[in-house]
Amino acid sequence: MKEESFKSIDEDLRNLAIDPDVLEKELAAELQGDPLDDIEFEVFNSDKNKISNECELGLKWLKQGHEERLQGLRVFCEHRDKRALSLLIPLLSEPSPVERMSAVYALGRNPSPKAVDTLLELLQSDSNAYVRKAAAWSLGNYSASPVMEPLIKALHNDVAAVRLWAASSLAEVGSTSIEKAEAVVSELLLGLRIDQEPLVRSNCIWSLGRLYEKVLEAMKLELTEGLFSILLNDLEPSVRYEARVALEQIQSPEVVVRLQRLVEDGFLL
Repeated sequence: MKEESFKSIDEDLRNLAIDPDVLEKELAAELQGDPLDDIEFEVFNSDKNKISNECELGLKWLKQGHEERLQGLRVFCEHRDKRALSLLIPLLSEPSPVERMSAVYALGRNPSPKAVDTLLELLQSDSNAYVRKAAAWSLGNYSASPVMEPLIKALHNDVAAVRLWAASSLAEVGSTSIEKAEAVVSELLLGLRIDQEPLVRSNCIWSLGRLYEKVLEAMKLELTEGLFSILLNDLEPSVRYEARVALEQIQSPEVVVRLQRLVEDGFLL
């Protein structure tokens, strides 16, 4: 995921229990208004002794009531500990959307093959968009599992915040093989052409840049042409900028020459 996306998800993970009442509200079909994206970033603690103590507390909290479980979930959204897995997976079925969402994030930080089926169910059918958004992110850490098709479906059909994270996670999935990379690139190019949300298009571009070296020459050409089309035609300046950055990072003499000509002809500054 691009740098600002990493920062955004770390903000999400570090502050899950700050305002449960706000977090339990349904996310609208707009990206605006998601409180998880606006909370101040905190630096991860690297003190091993302190981490060990926090994990011990987290394990105890996960076995207690709702408020304590939220505190425990917050711990394992930050830290990895295999002992937490058996306690985290059952929380995916909790009635509270905050607990489900927090458990999903924690199982992204602490992946477990036993969680895949339930995470996929949440991505595809949970009524709360916060939970689906969390699942779209977490499933990027399960790239060896059959998560590609559900993430593609989310990319094309869910609300904007879920589509955004699906686009990022698909880069991880596509990185596992040429076949998956080619399939993912085709879907990302489609999303890039039709999605109405600029931030989703930007994340599609970022993922396409990640996958450029993973695909065959014919797909590289299609990918490049798609980025040049966005560079010249997208109505959103930030998306055009992302396309230019992605093209500049492609190690292709032909791409470099085309960019130079666009500058010389006055199409680019």
